[in-house]
Amino acid sequence: MRSAITLATLTSLLLGGCVLPPSIEPQETALSPQAVGLGTEAAPQAPSAWWKAFGDPQLDDLVARGLAHNPTLAQALAQMRSAQAQTGVAHSQTLPQVTIDGEEQRQRFSGTYIYPPPYAGNWNWMGDLNANLSWNIDFWGKQAALVAQAGSEEEAARLDAEGARLAISGALVQAYIGFDRAYALADVATQTVAQRQHILDLSRQRVSYGLDSNAEVREAESLLAAARAAEERATGDRDLALHEVAALAGEGANAYAAIHRPALRLEGALPLPTALPADLLSRRPDVLAARMRVEASLSGRKAAKASFYPDVNLMAFAGWAAIGLDTMLLAPSQNYGVGPAIHLPIFDGDKLKSQYIGATADVDAAIAGYNAAVVSAVHNVADRLTETGSLSRQLADERQSLDAAREAYRLAERRYRAGLSTYLSVLSAETLLLDAQQQQVTLAAAQATNRIQLLLAVGGDFTPPTQKAASNDTTTNSQ
Repeated sequence: MRSAITLATLTSLLLGGCVLPPSIEPQETALSPQAVGLGTEAAPQAPSAWWKAFGDPQLDDLVARGLAHNPTLAQALAQMRSAQAQTGVAHSQTLPQVTIDGEEQRQRFSGTYIYPPPYAGNWNWMGDLNANLSWNIDFWGKQAALVAQAGSEEEAARLDAEGARLAISGALVQAYIGFDRAYALADVATQTVAQRQHILDLSRQRVSYGLDSNAEVREAESLLAAARAAEERATGDRDLALHEVAALAGEGANAYAAIHRPALRLEGALPLPTALPADLLSRRPDVLAARMRVEASLSGRKAAKASFYPDVNLMAFAGWAAIGLDTMLLAPSQNYGVGPAIHLPIFDGDKLKSQYIGATADVDAAIAGYNAAVVSAVHNVADRLTETGSLSRQLADERQSLDAAREAYRLAERRYRAGLSTYLSVLSAETLLLDAQQQQVTLAAAQATNRIQLLLAVGGDFTPPTQKAASNDTTTNSQ
């Protein structure tokens, strides 16, 4: 009973002597799904390797190589491994620490100090060999909070790596669609050269028949030269698109010759939402990573608060200590001991208070970062949904425009050949056809790119940790 009273009294004195944490709370509040207007339906889950819906084996190979060799993804994975190591370091601080320390020195002992004869005033060996134990009891949960903080940072780094994987695969597929678009525009440019060469030949025939002057021929020659220059630009743009695809695949110039023209089915089926999905905030790895950083900051604040209270460690040692080598490991030279060690902050120049205020500010910063990620995610998905409908309507209208432009050019060319119209009418029809062809190619690529961006905006083929756990539980129960 007396020992219990003594312990309670000692504890009260220790706590009374502690520096007290300031009364400060985080000011920011995390946005809820309801606050950002999410819908009621969940987003459809994309299958793994969703890009295979485009039916291009070369694309499949490039994405596989990109995920295996991309430096950005490699960096994200290295950061994840570093965070895992930090979690291990934090966890190790909760376990007993055991070391073995030994020392042996040749020294002359003072003849007027504590050493008795025959050691006083003579040279001798003096050493010790001890096993030491220290164990942080963690009464206030500081070490547990630090472990939780490191674990949350580790999970955030893992989610960052998932986000990098998703972004790299998406960027590569979009670049590949851009490569396909560049090829199609180069085809339009080549077709334009052929058309203008044909019109030039017709103009020369008409001049020979006395139906036109040399002015029309010179104009046709000028337009043909401009078309050839446009063809060169289109070829250069195609090569630049190839370089981008290779770079995203983690390849250099040695891979250019092996990458051929895409064979994409741009209308390949992708599982896309039709409204803002209810589970958007739990589907995107960047939003989840921001959430884990909020959890990490809360744990850091808890650890900072626990620093105001006494640290209690259990210390122990056992070994030998002796003067002279011949008696070092004998039984009389043994020494050992055990007991608590207490660290109590009394006056620290407001260091702990400043650290606690900083940790609270870190919580606000993490929540603000999470809210920014939420708003950006909602904005991104809403934009993509709007563009999905708009691009579909534009593409349908453009198909009609292209059909009409082709027919108009065909009729203008026939009338010009027959001498029933002027070169100006052919030029006008050709301009409309060229614009319609280019617009058709651009809109088709834009629609495919927007569909990919929408898929990525709702999380792509990323599986959230909770869904993975549920899937694993189902598999386990079925076995």
